[in-house]
Amino acid sequence: FLKNETDSLDADLVIIDEASMMDIRLFRSLLAAIDRGTRLILVGDVDQLPAVGPGNVLSDIINSGEFEVVRLEKIYRQGGKSQIIYNAHRIRDGIYPSIKNSDYNDFYFIEKNDPQEVVESIIGLITKRIPSSFNYRPAEDIQVIVPTNRGLVGVNNLNTRIQESLNKTGIYFSRGATQFRLNDKVIQLKNNYEKEVFNGDIGFVRSIDFEMKEILVNYEGRVVAYDFFDTDQLGLSYAISIHKSQGSEFKCVIIPILTSHFMLLQRNLLYTAITRAKEVAILIGSKKAIGIAVNRNNVENRFTGLKNMILEHCS
Repeated sequence: FLKNETDSLDADLVIIDEASMMDIRLFRSLLAAIDRGTRLILVGDVDQLPAVGPGNVLSDIINSGEFEVVRLEKIYRQGGKSQIIYNAHRIRDGIYPSIKNSDYNDFYFIEKNDPQEVVESIIGLITKRIPSSFNYRPAEDIQVIVPTNRGLVGVNNLNTRIQESLNKTGIYFSRGATQFRLNDKVIQLKNNYEKEVFNGDIGFVRSIDFEMKEILVNYEGRVVAYDFFDTDQLGLSYAISIHKSQGSEFKCVIIPILTSHFMLLQRNLLYTAITRAKEVAILIGSKKAIGIAVNRNNVENRFTGLKNMILEHCS
C-alpha cells in the first residue's frame, strides 16, 4: 500500500502469484500502483479457496472472457499415475473421490467417525505409522491441515496433543495459553516486513534465551530473532488451518474431515487441502463429510459484480 497513483511501481511487468487469494481491495490498490503501460500477469488456481476478504477476483476476470488465459496442464508435483491428482480432479469436478487403495498408493482414506478416535489416529500416524512406512520425519515432513481452529479436531487442540507427543520436554517459554519449546514447529501469523517473515511461513524454534528474552526461529536456513514480546506473532504449526496452508506444499499431508466441521465443508476447501500434498495425502474421518464437501460449491454464490463491470467496460 506504499505505492499508488502518484508513486507507482517502477516496472514494465508485474507478476502476481497465488492470485486467487487476492481480495477486491488489494486488487484495487495493486491496479492503482501500476502505470497504464505496465503488463500484469496473474498466476493462480481458480479452483482453490477464494480470498478471505471480499470478492472473487481471479474467477471473475477469467469468467469475463475478456482476457487471455493460459492453462498449465502438465503437473510436476506428483507422478503421472498419482491418486492425489486423480482425486483432486474428481473433487474439483464435483465427483466423489476414489478411496480404495491402488497400485500407486499416494492417497489414503482412514474411516473414523468419532472425533476422539480421529485425534488418537492422527497421533499414531505422525509418531509411528508414517515414519516407519515412508521414512518421513514427523515434524519436518508431515503436516496436519484442518478445516477449523476450534474443537477437539481443530488446530488448537491438535497442536497441543502433537506437541505433547513429539516435543514434551525441555526448556519452554509461555505466551498466553501457548508453550513454545525448543525445536517446536511454529508459524508466522502475520506479515512482518521488518523481519522479512510473512503470514504462513513455517520454521523451527532453535533457541530460547531467557537472559536476552529472545527466541530464535530457523526458516529454512534463515534465522529470525523474536523478543518475548513479539511472540504473539507466532503459533504452533504441527497442525494448521487449510486457509493458512494455501500456497504451501508438504511431503505428507493429513486431513481430518468430520461432519462436526459441517459449516466449513465445501469443495474448494477439500481440493485445496489435498493439493498441498507432494507425495502422500491421507484423509481421516467420515465418508459422509467427504460427500458434503464434494457436493457443496459455495464459491459460486459470491455475487461480486466485477464480471459485469468488466463486460460493460469492454463493450
